[in-house]
Amino acid sequence: MDKKRDLLDMDFEELLEALTALGFPAFRAKQVYQWLYSGQLDFGSMTNLPKDMRAKLAEEFAAGRLKIADKLISKVDGTRKYLFELEDGNIIESVLMKYRYGYSACLSTQVGCRMGCTFCASASLGLVRNLTVGELLAQVLNIIHDIGERVSHLVLMGIGEPFDNYDNVMTFLRRVSREDTLNISYRKMTVSTCGIVPKILEFAKEGIPVNLSVSLHAPDDEIRKRTMPVARRWSFNELLYACNEYTRLTSRRITYEYSLIENVNDSVEFAEILAKKLKGTLCHVNLIPVNTVEGIDFNKSSRNRTDAFKKMLEKYGIAVTVRRELGSDIMAACGQLRRNTLTRSGKV
Repeated sequence: MDKKRDLLDMDFEELLEALTALGFPAFRAKQVYQWLYSGQLDFGSMTNLPKDMRAKLAEEFAAGRLKIADKLISKVDGTRKYLFELEDGNIIESVLMKYRYGYSACLSTQVGCRMGCTFCASASLGLVRNLTVGELLAQVLNIIHDIGERVSHLVLMGIGEPFDNYDNVMTFLRRVSREDTLNISYRKMTVSTCGIVPKILEFAKEGIPVNLSVSLHAPDDEIRKRTMPVARRWSFNELLYACNEYTRLTSRRITYEYSLIENVNDSVEFAEILAKKLKGTLCHVNLIPVNTVEGIDFNKSSRNRTDAFKKMLEKYGIAVTVRRELGSDIMAACGQLRRNTLTRSGKV
């Protein structure tokens, strides 16, 4: 594995120090920085730099430590799934979705995941390692370079548990919000967690208005423990307390993700239990009819059961929507990402 330092792991001051230590003038650091955050990670293509400098940069540094190994484009809605090969040979996946307001990128935060949610394609993989700040950045920068357009929204909801890679994720969020990088508003970023209670409480005190999404998927401890091992560590009530503390400290609405699994958690009775627990809190419930995943024996809730669940929540005054499904034909929808799939290239 290449031991070169990754420029994307550095903030501007660190990059400036690294380049001036090699004898380059300070203004060259700003040029390199601008190239990187335009999505150009190939030193050889940084055309306003002297050729010998470009060669030296390639000799001394890396930029992101990943490359696009494959790209799948949905024939249904244009959603793109990128399979990125990391320098150590591991594979992660990112998804680009087009909305009326622009592009939103869903990024991975780890190679694999140790949370073990039973309806998720990544569950069986286990955790290999955390992604670095540079690898987090390189996902979105490669996407920007590939489409030639701005990405305005970021969602950390791909492979991995963001709060299990807390420090790197926080550094990444602060980095991409800067005006001299990607200038993405905190309010247009979302972090999704399966419910690591101490990190929710820590996140609430960060002082950045990033949206928080919590994977709930059950109205009580009994069902949640069957589908989400994290529930064996923190109870439903402990999770709800942390979420309510988040809204109290930030005055921001929290989103609860609820995957509807036929005959497991999608009854009207469960909807009422959930509604009573959430009533009066600052929240929004996002219902997700569970997506098909090879090797996982769960079925999607019917339209009738989904509608009935939604109506019960609305009866109690809970804001609720049913998530629009994007990219399911290329296995890019919620819960379908897995790190070891290169479906068109034949790699595994």
